[in-house]
Amino acid sequence: MRLVCNMKTITLILTLSTAVALSAASGAKKEKAEASPTETKTSATETKASAADTAFIKKAADGGMTEVELGKIAEKNGEKDDVKSFGSHMVKDHGKANDELKSVASKMNLTVPDKVSAEHQAKIDKMSKLSGAAFDAAYAKEMVASHEKTIASFEAAKGKVGNEDLKKFIDDTLPVIKEHLEMAKKMQAAK
Repeated sequence: MRLVCNMKTITLILTLSTAVALSAASGAKKEKAEASPTETKTSATETKASAADTAFIKKAADGGMTEVELGKIAEKNGEKDDVKSFGSHMVKDHGKANDELKSVASKMNLTVPDKVSAEHQAKIDKMSKLSGAAFDAAYAKEMVASHEKTIASFEAAKGKVGNEDLKKFIDDTLPVIKEHLEMAKKMQAAK
């Protein structure tokens, strides 16, 4: 009788152990199945770029690269110290913003253009032929106009882009561009 009781106990323990193990395995599969679509959805949301996201990245990269190139020309061709200093500031700030934009674009599986548009290249070519006071006046005027356009572009994009990292880039960069505009206006008023 004792052997029968022990066998019944062992059988009961094995049955319960198997049931618990199967239940745990089933629960883990269910959790994994429920988590997978969410994880996939999150990943797709982070990496999928809308047309507005893509257009903004392209436009912002083009403008940023142009500011860096014009800043380098200002450092070299500018006559006044404020122009040279502003050019240096543009190289540093827009270079940093360009790197941040590349990082955001990379997370979205996008690449930024590696050269400026034909329109912006024409501006760069035109400005590179100027020097001294003529350069200073033209550069100051260009910086006011380009920063006004950039601010308008960033503010319009705030409501259109969908990617959270891109929205943060806009929010973080916009105050810097507004500061540049104020500096450019002071530089232009001094000419």
